Amino acid sequence: MRTEHNKLVRDRIPEILERAGLTYTLAMLNEQEYQQALRAKLCEEAAEAASADGEHLISELADLYEVIDTLMANNAIDPATVHTEQERRRSERGGFAQRIRLLDTVSES
Repeated sequence: MRTEHNKLVRDRIPEILERAGLTYTLAMLNEQEYQQALRAKLCEEAAEAASADGEHLISELADLYEVIDTLMANNAIDPATVHTEQERRRSERGGFAQRIRLLDTVSES
């Protein structure tokens, strides 16, 4: 039975598939395709983390971090720069510790 995946996978997946005795087809991505695939993978992993229960949340967050780390490396972004921006935004807008849900706003116009 053929299952179509058509998504970015980790570097060792072909090796794992071979050990499992599976036949597969691969394509190497150009830079533009790679950037798009990384962003799609970011959304995929974020959705999986969002729906993970307590026991799987750590693994899903690790997958999400892997994609984030790869995006930063591929775009020559220093993680310290991202952490500095994270701290700046937290200082300006706050974090999420207070569990505030915005229900609505009303404008004067």
